[in-house]
Amino acid sequence: MLADHCSSSLILALPDDVFAIVSRFLSPRDACNLRLCCQSLNAVAASDKVWLAQCDILGLVAAQDLVEWRKGVSSYKALCRFLVSVRSLIGIWVHQNPELGNVVYVMPGFVSVVGCRIIPQELGPLGLEGGPLLWAPVFEIVGDSDGSTAFFLHGRERDNDYFYPGFLKKVDRSCNVLLLEVEPRQQNKGWKLLHSRSLVHHPDKELSRRIYRSDSGIPRSQRVVGPSQSVVPFSRLASGDRRKLLEIVTSQVRFKVPNSANGLMFPRIRDDDENFQKDMVLLSERRLLLIQMYKLGEGEIPSDPTHMESSKIQRNLDRQIGCRGSLNGDEGHLQCAKRKTVAGYLKDSFKRILGRSSSVKGSRTVLMNGSSSSENKYAQLHEFLRSGDMIGLSLHASTVKLSSYRAWPNMRENQFALYKLPMRVPGTSQEYAGLWGGTFGWPPGRPTEDKPGKALFFLLLSYEESEGQRLLIATKILEGTHYVLHPNGSAMFIVKVNEPSLDPFPWDTDADSIPVDIIHAYKGEGIANGYGFRYPGSKPGSLFVIQDGFLAFIWRESRAVLTLRRLNLQELLKKGERVPALPPIANFAYLTKSYSNIFAGYSNTAYSNTAIGLSSPRCVLYYPLK
Repeated sequence: MLADHCSSSLILALPDDVFAIVSRFLSPRDACNLRLCCQSLNAVAASDKVWLAQCDILGLVAAQDLVEWRKGVSSYKALCRFLVSVRSLIGIWVHQNPELGNVVYVMPGFVSVVGCRIIPQELGPLGLEGGPLLWAPVFEIVGDSDGSTAFFLHGRERDNDYFYPGFLKKVDRSCNVLLLEVEPRQQNKGWKLLHSRSLVHHPDKELSRRIYRSDSGIPRSQRVVGPSQSVVPFSRLASGDRRKLLEIVTSQVRFKVPNSANGLMFPRIRDDDENFQKDMVLLSERRLLLIQMYKLGEGEIPSDPTHMESSKIQRNLDRQIGCRGSLNGDEGHLQCAKRKTVAGYLKDSFKRILGRSSSVKGSRTVLMNGSSSSENKYAQLHEFLRSGDMIGLSLHASTVKLSSYRAWPNMRENQFALYKLPMRVPGTSQEYAGLWGGTFGWPPGRPTEDKPGKALFFLLLSYEESEGQRLLIATKILEGTHYVLHPNGSAMFIVKVNEPSLDPFPWDTDADSIPVDIIHAYKGEGIANGYGFRYPGSKPGSLFVIQDGFLAFIWRESRAVLTLRRLNLQELLKKGERVPALPPIANFAYLTKSYSNIFAGYSNTAYSNTAIGLSSPRCVLYYPLK
């Protein structure tokens, strides 16, 4: 007892600055537990200096920027709460579709994190030293003054930008899958989005009938999920039901982005203090506006559908009746009934014929087994809706067991999900690990007369052990061509780092006529035609490590060269230019297989008269790597 008293007295005798340094060896959880020891330690552990140190050791925001972030929250402890809740989201997330690359980088904003889609693009006449990187917003997670979070999905419909507010579930520390879902909630828990009963009037009659059946004859008090009744997860619904629910919720909870909230989402490069402070003012005002809109429930649907404005109901019905679904799973675009082609009628006819035969087989299965296989495989929609009084969007960062092939995750293509790429910190044994960008040709990124625009590639370099060999694998995650040449997740080259290459480098000088200094050269194989699009062949080549941080892989036979440079995506995005987002659900994960640049197509439509210059489907854009 005396020893404990002396220990606490010694700690309390430390100066505040020294105690803050000592507290850096504690985790945020330990810092909270320290406050429970005694009243004296409670006062010391609650100081801003202690929690500033905790925010700093998380490493998500530069120390000088933490001071600016503190102005938007009630304390450094509240700021630390927000940073801890979102830190696992920071990084690179991908999806298999479209094949040109669906790369979303989550980075800090201002008391927020922002998901930015990198647009597939080409290098301009200035090569790697050209203009800005183009990106589109996917989602934002904004911190309130107490450190709580507000989730906003971004989307664009009919040339208007919209926010789609939702709820951020607890983020797993080791999360590797980011899911866009519909979440049932009880009204008394503060959920202010969409009441499930209002879906009864949706034009999809089959969906409405199933929803109505879930509510009819069941008092609200009995529809509350009890301790013995399990909640049906969104992932257990059939893919068609998941898509329909997301389409309905986004169509109801959206609100148009005001001009004052359509500006900066993160500060630009801090090269001028005066301009940086102006950015901070704009970001602070925008964040307060978003929090206010979130709390007031803009786009809210009351519990009683009769309280909705009749004009708003009619607009929603007219829009949804006019087009079937939203993104058609086979064609990847809005398919309106009035624009149906002869081929479409034939296709639907075959589907109906096949559907009849399958329904006969299904009825036989039900007669023999008492239930259909689909009912056993998927949860029923009415069971899902019984879980709460209201439903709304949610963002779920979960951890699942994923297999991968050459650093590319094997993903399910029927989920609205993004998959996190493991980023290794470069070290002595893995010095080339990480994200690299570049293009074909030498000198690096310089166009030629026959190819004025060169495709920008993003490659993830990682290490593997195979049959006693240590391999360096360059996995393609983004390609800036108009029509994809290499599938997502393909290995552009594989190098044996234990086998030096004796092949000479074909050029003596670089773009500035400076002699080329080769540091290392390794044997390897580069991608080539051979087994089709998904399983290409390979041909021998060499990887050269060049001065000034360049890598160059050269195919021995063709002498084609892929030149790479390490990327800092945060800095590139801060220098970049924003282009419009896709429609909301597709903006999160584009589930339709596509081999063309669908992102540039939407950008062309929305920004045809702007200075960005997306005037043709091929769209020569500019991008810096320095």
